[in-house]
Amino acid sequence: MDFLHSVFALIITLGVLITFHEFGHFWVARRCGVKVLRFSVGFGKPLFRWYDRQGTEYVLALLPLGGYVKMLDEREAEVPEELLPQAFNRKPVGQRFAIVAAGPLANFILAIAAYWLLFVLGTSVPAPIVGQVADQSPAAEAGLQAGDEVISVDRRETPSWQEVGMGFLSHMGETTQIGLQVRGEDTSVTRDLQVQVTNFLAGQDEPNPLQSLGIQPWRPQIEPLLGSIQDASPAQAAGLKPDDRILAVNGEPIDSWQSLVDRLQANPGIQLTLTVQRQGQELTTRVTPATRQLDDGREVGFIGAGVQMPEWPAELLREQRFGPLESIWKATEKTAEMSWLTVHSIGKMLAGLISPTNLSGPITIARVASDSAKSGWDSFITFLAYVSISLGVLNLLPIPILDGGHLLYYAIEAITGKPVSENIQEKAARLGILLLGSLMLMAFYFDLLRL
Repeated sequence: MDFLHSVFALIITLGVLITFHEFGHFWVARRCGVKVLRFSVGFGKPLFRWYDRQGTEYVLALLPLGGYVKMLDEREAEVPEELLPQAFNRKPVGQRFAIVAAGPLANFILAIAAYWLLFVLGTSVPAPIVGQVADQSPAAEAGLQAGDEVISVDRRETPSWQEVGMGFLSHMGETTQIGLQVRGEDTSVTRDLQVQVTNFLAGQDEPNPLQSLGIQPWRPQIEPLLGSIQDASPAQAAGLKPDDRILAVNGEPIDSWQSLVDRLQANPGIQLTLTVQRQGQELTTRVTPATRQLDDGREVGFIGAGVQMPEWPAELLREQRFGPLESIWKATEKTAEMSWLTVHSIGKMLAGLISPTNLSGPITIARVASDSAKSGWDSFITFLAYVSISLGVLNLLPIPILDGGHLLYYAIEAITGKPVSENIQEKAARLGILLLGSLMLMAFYFDLLRL
């Protein structure tokens, strides 16, 4: 079921992003008088196809991992003389530039629309309040204390831990001081701190900025109350149900979810006796934790039961809501910020400051899309916006066969007054295919490692 949910989430995510991207090319091409022969979402065997009154074929294909807009072009096939004015290659360089740039631009517009929706409808997020600070950590040396609320990172407001994390991630690979403004517990007085980092997160496969700085976010006490029960799991075999409260394991009291997890992980393959409270009554059952191997080689036990998360205290929630007009500016600013962070991260990866294992392919996208969809519509919309920005930035890279490569050709043509030769474009395309194929294989390989 989880696999099907991930596949469905991937199809929805890529379908929306690809359709918007290709529609950008399509819409501007039509406005420039170019005849569009085909608008395809996906590759391979067509599942559905239809035509409009202008003869454009619309295709929904089997493999939803891309798409394309095919235009009338003398370089691809012979064009009847009466249709030459509608050929893409006959259009001025400025119009060709606009048609190609419209695809990535559509992705940025989609991201702005997604953030605008979030800001207008409003979301409530847990305040970034520090739970614990590790001794002798960069955060402790800077003076950060338990109970502090992080107000801003580098003077950018941080109403949530996500914003705090993004502020820290912008310094990946750097040796610098990160400026924090914090507010102490039960006070309105703010303090300015400087966190010193050296080669921050450089080379880490799965960078965790909070953990690296020694910061543990505050969380409410999580009771040993079961939420979801996985099918065909040890928990289901033991007869456990959602809303069950675990009171004891082998007679020893359990007072928190973490203590329950610790006991289960410490006993893989060993039968345990659970004391359970269900609808006011106590009962006893036996469960044998299955075995899972961690990345470091250790084997731990698990029973396939999820936790029932407590409600966050209202006074520790921060609402983000703006008016329709103000939200346009906020959404545009957020999109620009995320775009710059993406470009900056690519540059650091090329410089060797960020591990290439951070590349993500379709497997990771499917997993994250599924998880964000389960977390709520706001999480999924946020994820959709970020992937749309990533797609826009990627397509603007000056790599042959990508939109950015074609834009580079048209920029050279505009400056020199003559197009880049077909011979050079053909050789560059081969190089681009090799480069892009290598990146895709790397991303897919790292996806498999994450599994």
